[in-house]
This record gives sequence, structure tokens and C-alpha cells, in this order.
Amino acid sequence: MPVPLYQAKAEFFRTLGHPARIRVLELLQDGPLPVRELLAEIDIEASSLSQQLAVLRRTQLVTATRDGNTVVYALSTPDVSELLRTARGILTDMITDQGLLLEQLRADDADDDRGADAARPSTDRTLLA
Repeated sequence: MPVPLYQAKAEFFRTLGHPARIRVLELLQDGPLPVRELLAEIDIEASSLSQQLAVLRRTQLVTATRDGNTVVYALSTPDVSELLRTARGILTDMITDQGLLLEQLRADDADDDRGADAARPSTDRTLLA
């Protein structure tokens, strides 16, 4: 029995659920890179990077080719770059919306503070004398 599409999508997004994998994909957007360059850019142990690259290879998001003793990784399709750009756009919209909401909340707080000041009895000493 084939896997339902929604389940396949969930597995796909789970693959993207690790920061090191996302960083690898971001770095590969500019073109193929050898493992040593990926390692220099990502602050993880070599064994962890190797595990993350293996996951990306298994899911066919990246390809690996050997050039002598060097393994070079590349995105398997330009669609991966498009997916990352789309995710960035969605996140930008979300942050913008949150920023606008934060501005509204701060404006409401400022209005509430001004209203509370007006309702407080005056403690001016000239009025008490």
C-alpha cells in the first residue's frame, strides 16, 4: 500500500527539521561544496555533519560526488533553493505581522498608562497646602 501524500509530506518536512541540515542546504545554494568547507561554516563535529549529510542524501535533497579523496555535495534540484526562499518569505511575513502586533500592544500600553495617570489623584504639594 502506498504512503499517503500527507504522510510523505510530513516525512519530508521532518527531514528539514534540523538546523544543521537547513544550514547545509543554505550553503549549497551558491553551488557545490566539499565537506571540509561545509564543516568550516557549520559549528558541529565532523561526525554530526556526516550524519546530517547522510539524511539529506537518503531523502535525495543533496547529491554527493567524489573527486579524489574529497566528497563534494550539491543540491539535487534548484527547487530546494526555491523552497528555502519561500520559507524565508513566510518567516519574514510572520515576523512583520508580529512586529506590527507588538507596535499595537505598545501603543495600547502607552494609552493605558496615560489614562491611568489622568485618573490618579494629584500628589502635587501645592494643592495639599
